[in-house]
Amino acid sequence: MNVPSLYACPTKIYMGRNALGKIEDAIQEFACDRLFIAIDDALLKSALFERITTLLNSKGIAFEVFSGIEPDPSANTVARAFDVAQKLDAQAVLAIGGGSTMDVAKAVAILATNGGRIHDYEGIDKFKRRPLPRIAIPTTAGTGSEVSGSCVITDTEQNRKMSIRHALFNPADIAILDPLAVSTVPAHVAAHSGIDAFVHAFESYISLQANPITDALNLYAIELLSRNLRPFVAQRTNEDAALAMLCGSTLAGMTFGITGLGNVHCMARFVGTELHLSHGLSNALCLPTVAEFNLAASPARFARIALAMGCNVQGRTELEAARDAVQAIRDLCMDLGIPPTLREVGAKEEMLEPLARLAADAGYNRWNPRHTTFNDFLRLFRQAY
Repeated sequence: MNVPSLYACPTKIYMGRNALGKIEDAIQEFACDRLFIAIDDALLKSALFERITTLLNSKGIAFEVFSGIEPDPSANTVARAFDVAQKLDAQAVLAIGGGSTMDVAKAVAILATNGGRIHDYEGIDKFKRRPLPRIAIPTTAGTGSEVSGSCVITDTEQNRKMSIRHALFNPADIAILDPLAVSTVPAHVAAHSGIDAFVHAFESYISLQANPITDALNLYAIELLSRNLRPFVAQRTNEDAALAMLCGSTLAGMTFGITGLGNVHCMARFVGTELHLSHGLSNALCLPTVAEFNLAASPARFARIALAMGCNVQGRTELEAARDAVQAIRDLCMDLGIPPTLREVGAKEEMLEPLARLAADAGYNRWNPRHTTFNDFLRLFRQAY
């Protein structure tokens, strides 16, 4: 490392079976009696939400619920949610859901103490006042949004995504990782979000900005995610696998905002937009091709990844072990039913060159371990196609 590195994670994390009971402690910690709740639509009639509302009612906590949050939530959705929170005069925010729901909750908490429009805070450290206290209950093991310093909101007027980043103020104050929260997620969502979490850990570990602390977190995240993703997708009520997935996702979420990500996310962001695919599936489609491309830049790190993924590397050279990691990644995607090519999800050959141009202009070379030109991206898209 040629420059000083950073590590910070201000979130208090409760984890394990019945961790949901810690909501009571969190509310007491914030001296809260008016709570704004952002929640995924699919959870409104769930046992999870019933348990939470029963607890809130028993403690006399007033709350208002905001749902109807779309994937890649818009600034208009944030404005509507903030209106609900203002009318309640909310003292704290509870997010129950995936990354989109958590992003809306973060945005509402920012506006509650800083005012203005969410557009005003695009960029890094653009707001100065601490947001409302936030409690996050992830219901997918994927984004790590509960501990990440970013919040992504779509500006529909300009047709672009705004990234609002603050390493200290954007992570939730308290995260609750309970296997019950992910027990009803559909299998395909579990697979796609799980691969997303794996890619966070994988790309953060091989990033040019990695440091010893992020390395330690990412290697264990890779181990937890790669060894538990199959059994979790097969049976979401497997509490041991579910908790391992939640913890792995959170560990990766603690790092990638510091290290940055690489070519998988770079390519996937444009694939997802062009083909209207989920973020996790877009990552999964690009992952094996990019992993093989990046191996040359970091064979020692890939060899460590192979070990973390459970490959038997005894007697293998470093390069052989590194190649084992790439094959293990391919096997993982195949076992989860990820389509092997972009064409199988609707891509057309004429899309590839524009996608490569977008990826080349996106600026990921500061993090990706192997320098990547427009021609490299074009070749990667063609290989993935």
